[in-house]
This record gives sequence, structure tokens and C-alpha cells, in this order.
Amino acid sequence: MPFLKLNTNVAISTQQSPQLLSQLSKLMAQETGKPERYVMVELMENKAMLFAGTNEPLAYLECKSIGLSTNQAKSLSASISKILKESLQINSDRIYIEFSNCPGDYWGWNGSTFG
Repeated sequence: MPFLKLNTNVAISTQQSPQLLSQLSKLMAQETGKPERYVMVELMENKAMLFAGTNEPLAYLECKSIGLSTNQAKSLSASISKILKESLQINSDRIYIEFSNCPGDYWGWNGSTFG
């Protein structure tokens, strides 16, 4: 049920993409305490984007999960920012992350919901 969507203006090679997706998937499972088999990660790279009036490397992420706490959001913000700095050279002040705690009744899977 954890979902992470990464939008960035950085071009990511076909060799780098699977590694980054795997790293983010494992992080989401670890930080949320959910099995990785429920984690979904989406990567939208090389997009036309501006932040603070420039097109220097940037990222916007949506992070959603059932039961996501404010402590988990803070920890994820730090961990995601570190990964993006190391892998894509995106400074943390060029990253926005939108966190959402979704009730299980509003998260569908396998023909039903988690509520």
C-alpha cells in the first residue's frame, strides 16, 4: 500500500533507473514497516519542470501510505533526500515531498480495500 511517485527534470539512464526504483522501494518498506510486496514506486524522469525560477536538478515526490505518521514522514524526507542527492545530484532544497496518510477504507487492492 505504500506508494511513492518521483517526478524529476533529471534524465535517468536505463541502467540507473532499476537501481533507483529498487532502492526507493526497499526504503519505503523499511520506513513504513510494510512488506515490500505491497510497495509501489513510479518514476517520471526528464520532465519539463522549474523550481524557484530555474531548471537546475529538482524533484517533486508524492508519498502515500495507510497509517503514515509524522515521524515516518520526517524520516522518509531525510532518507529520500539523501538518496536523490547521492544518485541524481539533487540538493535537498530542490526537493518537495507531499506526504499523505490514507485511511485503509480508501485504499483499494485485490478487488477490495484494506479497511
